[in-house]
Amino acid sequence: MTQRTTEQNAATLSSTGGRPLRRRPQKVGLVISNKMDKTIVVAVERLKMHPLYKKTYRQTKHFYAHDENNICQIGDIVRIEECRPLSKLKRWRLIEVIKRGSGVVPVEQVLGQEITSELERVQQGAGQVVLGGQREQQAEEGAE
Repeated sequence: MTQRTTEQNAATLSSTGGRPLRRRPQKVGLVISNKMDKTIVVAVERLKMHPLYKKTYRQTKHFYAHDENNICQIGDIVRIEECRPLSKLKRWRLIEVIKRGSGVVPVEQVLGQEITSELERVQQGAGQVVLGGQREQQAEEGAE
């Protein structure tokens, strides 16, 4: 029995370059940003208990992770694993995408795009287009 475990340990050490095999910490979280090239920001939430009041509360931490193929989208649930430092903030790498997000764009982004496109039209039309249905009133005032 000891002979077999010694052989297994020797095989493990030889396959890892003489170092003992160590499992690295993994976390599961939600992708909240993918605007950088080959980098995602993952929000990992955990429940923590207050030491004095014994109330559980949620604590969210953001981790920068390496996404080699840029496959992650906002809203995906992913598994990340700790690795060597890749940059100033990146110390995690993407292992797998557990669940794809819905692909729905947040309302703030849609509204922001509509407002900017409306402002561009206003600038091009020299103030002829007015937001919010006041176009008729402006046309009547212009006729007088």
